[in-house]
Amino acid sequence: MKKNKPNKLKILNDPIYGFIQIPNTLIFDIIEHPYFQRLRRITQMGFSNLVYPGANHTRFHHAIGCIHLMQKAVEGLRFKEVEISNEEEDALYLAILLHDIGHGAYSHALEHSIVGGISHEEISLRFMKKLNNEFNGVLDVAIQIFEKKYHRKFLCQLISSQLDIDRLDYLKRDSFYTGVAEGNISSDRLIAMMNVKDDELVIEEKGIYSVEKFLIARRLMYWQVYLHKTGLVAENMLVNVLKRAKELAEKGEELFASAALKYFLYNQISEVNFNNETLNMFSRLDDYDILSAIKEWSNHKDKVLSLLSKMIIDRKLLRIEMKKNEFDETAVVDKINNIAKKLELSYSEAQFFVFTKKIENQAYQQEKPIFILNKSGDLKDIAKASDQFNIQTLTNPVVKHFICYPK
Repeated sequence: MKKNKPNKLKILNDPIYGFIQIPNTLIFDIIEHPYFQRLRRITQMGFSNLVYPGANHTRFHHAIGCIHLMQKAVEGLRFKEVEISNEEEDALYLAILLHDIGHGAYSHALEHSIVGGISHEEISLRFMKKLNNEFNGVLDVAIQIFEKKYHRKFLCQLISSQLDIDRLDYLKRDSFYTGVAEGNISSDRLIAMMNVKDDELVIEEKGIYSVEKFLIARRLMYWQVYLHKTGLVAENMLVNVLKRAKELAEKGEELFASAALKYFLYNQISEVNFNNETLNMFSRLDDYDILSAIKEWSNHKDKVLSLLSKMIIDRKLLRIEMKKNEFDETAVVDKINNIAKKLELSYSEAQFFVFTKKIENQAYQQEKPIFILNKSGDLKDIAKASDQFNIQTLTNPVVKHFICYPK
């Protein structure tokens, strides 16, 4: 008897867009790959669920949402007689599907602690090249687009620009799952207003208000959600937990960890020695490895590791203060000394509990403009085309300094 072939033309139900169609069997096979399935175990927003309890959606959700929006974009641009070949269409779907595949557990925390000197974009590229070998070169064009090396600029801009498919999904999705209505942009309208002029991805003039709303929504989401002070504290505490674990591992301390996490704790990983074995180990590392380790570490004999881990697990976080100017260095040193004395720690150990950092956000970067196409066919930067004064002010970077210390 002949075995039935699996149906690869699946339809998925998404809480935001409704039914999403998998466009072809190749995309289905990539989604089924263990590298991609790992994204089900990586939250999209790290520790934001400590502030917004609904923010438990994953990178998998986001990638599937992106492929849906990319299908709409291709359909809309073709309707406006922009030529996109079938090969380019597939390449766009592959590039947007895999744009986040290199994200580590709890998003950016790993980059700043145990996987040093290599960005998640570079790891994404390595995953794509590995998949390209497995799938006999079908990702060649997708990789060129992802690296911004493809000869048609607008295709690269759909993947990465100030108004790309990635942002159109994550703002709407994160707004939905956090319940923060300010981020609820009209991604459908923005995609319907897209066009191409002189190989540049542009927005038609009648879509200008949607672009204005998009930029303001992005600014509000950054300060209200992505850079929310509680989320900031939790992420920085996680970075410190992993840094401390790495320190102890380097001294030969035996730490509870999964095989994948152990690999990164007990080896010095950098861009230079990030080989195929490292990539495979990275593909086995997700939020569950980190969380189960932290739960166990909360009983470790090292006071710094156990105390920080317990604080995260019980959500008894450090206090945070934020202001425009830098904090007085002497006052910071005094705080560190006080904590060292109170917790009976060395000065360097106390710095895991008292630290200052800065954050920066620029809602609109004029060096990579969003162009508005007017009726006479001319292109104008949104900052000049808009009659909203605050669009111009969004080009200024906003910098804030913060200090964290025990309550």
